[in-house]
Amino acid sequence: MKRSFVDTATTTKTALDSSIVNKPVFLTKVHREELALKHRQDEIANQRRRLAQTTRSDLETDDNRDGNRNRGRDSDKSRDRDRESREQERRNRDREREEKSAKLEREKELNAMKEQYLGGSTKPKKRVIRPSEKFRFSFDWEITEDTSQGGNTNYEAQLLFGRGFRAGIDRREQKKLSAKHESATRGNENRRKNTSVDDKHWSENVKLEKMTERDWRIFKEDFNISYKGSKIPPPMRNWEESKLSPELLKAVERADYKKPRPIQMAAIPLGLQQRDVIGIAETGTGKTAAFVLPMLAYISKLPKMSEETQTEGGGSETVEEQGFTLSKGCEIVIATPGRLLDLLERRYVVLNQCNYVVLDEADRMIDLGFEPQVAAVLEAIPSSNLKPEKEDEELDEKKVYRTTYMFSATMPYRVKKLAKKFLRNPVEVTVSKSQDLISQKVMMVRESEKFWNLKKLIGELGGDETAMVFVSTQKKVESIVKNLEKLGTCRVATLHGGKSQEQRDTSLGGFKSKRFNVLVATDIASRGIDAEVAHVINYDMAKDIETYTHRIGRTGRAGKTGVATTFLTLEDKNVFYDLKRKLVECNSPVPPQLARHEASKVKPGTFKSQW
Repeated sequence: MKRSFVDTATTTKTALDSSIVNKPVFLTKVHREELALKHRQDEIANQRRRLAQTTRSDLETDDNRDGNRNRGRDSDKSRDRDRESREQERRNRDREREEKSAKLEREKELNAMKEQYLGGSTKPKKRVIRPSEKFRFSFDWEITEDTSQGGNTNYEAQLLFGRGFRAGIDRREQKKLSAKHESATRGNENRRKNTSVDDKHWSENVKLEKMTERDWRIFKEDFNISYKGSKIPPPMRNWEESKLSPELLKAVERADYKKPRPIQMAAIPLGLQQRDVIGIAETGTGKTAAFVLPMLAYISKLPKMSEETQTEGGGSETVEEQGFTLSKGCEIVIATPGRLLDLLERRYVVLNQCNYVVLDEADRMIDLGFEPQVAAVLEAIPSSNLKPEKEDEELDEKKVYRTTYMFSATMPYRVKKLAKKFLRNPVEVTVSKSQDLISQKVMMVRESEKFWNLKKLIGELGGDETAMVFVSTQKKVESIVKNLEKLGTCRVATLHGGKSQEQRDTSLGGFKSKRFNVLVATDIASRGIDAEVAHVINYDMAKDIETYTHRIGRTGRAGKTGVATTFLTLEDKNVFYDLKRKLVECNSPVPPQLARHEASKVKPGTFKSQW
């Protein structure tokens, strides 16, 4: 076969290329090292690739094998668990069945033994009803179901016909029963007489022994007296029943005390028995005589003082002057807590022989921050003469015990705490509010309208009538007095903390003597002033209801009536709630604007829900 020129050329080219390839090539040493290093790296990469593929395939194989093995193992465990639970339930049922059957067998054996040794009860044979009895009429009840037996005693007494008694009645039994009935009837009549209500009023029972428990209850209700405590003596109805000495009764008569006041009726008998007393009554109710008279009775039993020491120390003296006076000895010390504590600390006064303590206006002292001083003074008094803590122990009449009187218009928590600490088994005497003698009026005004209303009220005063005007600050006192003096319609005096003691005495003395008919003062005059006041005007409302109570207590004293007028503004809403309650309690009119105000409906400090 002949070859073409193209094939021959191609073959020649291929042979030439192969000869070129097969021809040895000269390589340098560096070139040879690079080729060797590259060849070595390729081999290592290939080995790593083969090893990774082998490891991956082995892991996949192991995972498949482990998954199959775990699934098989879990299914085996669940089958075993189900089988075991079924077996356990079957065994429990079998055990319960066996125990029940064994229990029944034991009961049968016990019953058989009882019948064998104790004699078993034979079952009653069923009564065979005759054909003639099937259609016989019978009642629904039997003779054993008779309810009259035992319910009435007449059924129990059998008649004695034919046994020697006329009509079957035993006269001896009849007389015995009649006597028992008459005795019971007589006892009921006596009890009815003893417990019957006497129509006489307590005032008609002249003798004290004829006063019953009901009379004393009515007596205390008439005078609004209430007690808290044990072993309380009855109150005194008049001065003759007070058991005071003749000298004190003469002094009472000279002081023109015709009838004792309610607080005096209740507190004086307790003081004469050396009982600790907590008296709660408003100002102007006679609290001073209630503790002064028992105190004088106590002092009258002490040794008399020499004439040299019968001196009287007044106020506005230095500590040294008062200490010198007290060092001579005295029977009565009237002092403020701070000054008395100062004298004690300087050793001018020693209270070793003090056995009669009176805390007048206790709530006021606590409010003014004198609680530590009061406690320190009471702790300075020896406790050797304290009464026993147990109420059951009787007091020795010959021994002198420490008697503590505490009087207050209100009874806040801190006063109760102080009384609990220093008083032994006290009797709490409360005389209810007597403010029905005070006509309370509240006027809702603006600040600019106050003076015009004040001028109008002062112009309505009678010839001998006096008025007290209470304001909040000393500066306002001076401003009101200046404006009133310009009018020239009244005689004005001032009283506040910025005045000296001499100026205060002058103003107060002139007001009591009616040289001044109007006294403009701050809250310093709301307590401790016993003057005849016809009208109290609260130009500025008090900051709290307690101060308001003491302010209006300057009028309506000693059984006389009085008027209290208060100028109220919207800035006084903090006392709206308490003032409204006070007016409602005293049956005084409440202004519509005050009654409708939201502040009068919610106690200050409480949250009013919106829902």
